[in-house]
Amino acid sequence: MPKKPSKTAAGKATKTPARKPANLAAKRPTAETADLAQERIVRALETIAAHLATQAPASAAPTSFERADAYVWHPDGRLSAVPRVSRVDLFLLKGIDRMRDILIENTERFANALPANNALLWGARGMGKSSLVKAAHASINADRKAADKLKLIEIHREDIETLPALMEQLRGSSFRFIVFCDDLSFDGNDASYKSLKAVLEGGIEGRPDNVILYATSNRRHLLARDMIENERSTAINPGEAVEEKVSLSDRFGLWLGFHRCSQDEYLAMVRGYCGHFGIKVDDEALEREALEWSTTRGSRSGRVAWQFVQELAGRLGVKLTAN
Repeated sequence: MPKKPSKTAAGKATKTPARKPANLAAKRPTAETADLAQERIVRALETIAAHLATQAPASAAPTSFERADAYVWHPDGRLSAVPRVSRVDLFLLKGIDRMRDILIENTERFANALPANNALLWGARGMGKSSLVKAAHASINADRKAADKLKLIEIHREDIETLPALMEQLRGSSFRFIVFCDDLSFDGNDASYKSLKAVLEGGIEGRPDNVILYATSNRRHLLARDMIENERSTAINPGEAVEEKVSLSDRFGLWLGFHRCSQDEYLAMVRGYCGHFGIKVDDEALEREALEWSTTRGSRSGRVAWQFVQELAGRLGVKLTAN
């Protein structure tokens, strides 16, 4: 109900003036308050920008490859020099003579600027796949001048998406590079293999002429079997879906298969290590203990042989330094 007009002392009715909200003037922004708010926003944005700048990785300076013969690639663009590579001498790698000769020949051709293939070393665990890559690199460099030495660069499996950035750094160098990825494989919905495919052959720029890729894997096709089967069962055209996955390993020109070694090859590895490091044990006792060791491990391989030799040397108080 509307309020009735109030009466004055004379009895005349008068209207009560409309009451204005007390905070109306405060709600109307003045030019001064608007400028102040804008200034605060600008200062806040400047603070955020400065913080982000400090958090962002600094751009990596060009690497001087004269420092070392081996490097490790980091996803922020850095190449860390490796002064001493952990490796086994080539002559100590037993039971893989054919794969050794093929990889050495391929690597030597590449070092001499002749056509050579990317190589995939696949097969049984512990049979010297990564050891052969590192040993081949050392063998090729043994008699080369400093300016002609091959450079070995390791990229970790989880950083494979940054492979194009690494290629960009190496493209203009006068040195030649083996880019090496150990234990390469892909699982689930991992799509980073596409970066590797593009670098191997599929991209516009392709692989630089001074770079070759060597990878090791327990899988011939680099992909888990259930991953391939899943692609086959869910695709409209199963053949095309699986073809895309399997085609990754096809882009390696060399496939070198490593299989489980025989008992004689395993014992030859053990004897080779013992002779190299001066571990003197009766041959009959050595054979018996080495076979017992492999039985407890459930396998025979170069890795198992090396682990046995470390156990034996520690027990006999022999340091594992070459004579």
